[in-house]
Amino acid sequence: MDVRIEIDEGLIRGLLREQHPDLAELPIREVPGGWDNQLWRVGDELAVRMPRTERAPDLLRKEYRWLPVLAPPLPLPVPVPVRTGEPSERFPRFWTVARWVAGEPADAAPVTRGEHAAEALAGFLRVLHRAAPEDAPVNPHRGVPLSAHAGEAERGLRLLSEFADAAAVRRVWEDALAAPEARGTPVWLHGDLHPANVVVTDGTLSGVLDFGELCSGDPATDLSAAWLLLPAGAASRFFEAYGDGDGAGDRARDDGTVDGAVGVDLDEATVRRARGWALLRAAGLIDIGRAGDQGLPGGKPTWGPAGRAALARVLADG
Repeated sequence: MDVRIEIDEGLIRGLLREQHPDLAELPIREVPGGWDNQLWRVGDELAVRMPRTERAPDLLRKEYRWLPVLAPPLPLPVPVPVRTGEPSERFPRFWTVARWVAGEPADAAPVTRGEHAAEALAGFLRVLHRAAPEDAPVNPHRGVPLSAHAGEAERGLRLLSEFADAAAVRRVWEDALAAPEARGTPVWLHGDLHPANVVVTDGTLSGVLDFGELCSGDPATDLSAAWLLLPAGAASRFFEAYGDGDGAGDRARDDGTVDGAVGVDLDEATVRRARGWALLRAAGLIDIGRAGDQGLPGGKPTWGPAGRAALARVLADG
């Protein structure tokens, strides 16, 4: 069971004085949001990520191991960890100091410049989605065949049917489930692209957050972001840009900043699977949003509208 630990400004400053004294006198302020980790901004350029669930330290260690390797060629800012905090009597878990990524979370400030954001997201994923090494982390819930979620999906489909035509929802899900599975070498995935894990500036994407679910697997998991993050009508431009050999990912490769292939071949089966992932994620957002509306622990009121909007976009494009 997750154990929540009370975290306040005094704790953060005390930890910095013990382990990173050069940062201890900078302004410190809490940043609302977060799931496994609580975020505290430190000065103008850094943020402390404090684990508040049992699994969070392992997620932070994974980010610390891999994100500095993956981040340099990425065309959008990401919160690269730059220092670590070791368990101590004051706080018994591993924590990190990361680069601050400016912008407003997309569940609070939705994307409005659809075409620009579609191209930005496509360029980001083309660079990220390169072949993962054999020792890349795997995740039992992300990047796997959709059939692994068949049981969970039934509950999600019932929930989605409260907000849309049940037959249409079922048709999109069954089509995704019937699509051929991913072939070839697994690629790097963010694994958790939903509105609270990206930031927006001037109506378009300006950064990608929270790589705790980073893993290797089927890119369809991440490509569901076409409907989860972008406004209605932008998914087609996203897939055009993602599959375009002249996109941002290839420019990064031509500049010599990426080793190995950039992006993956985009086929119809991958897009079909991505729709299925978008349904799963929309159901999760709606469920957590409903818990927030009811004032339940772990609920996020802003997630419900984001999930319902994503559902409508999937069905409109399905």
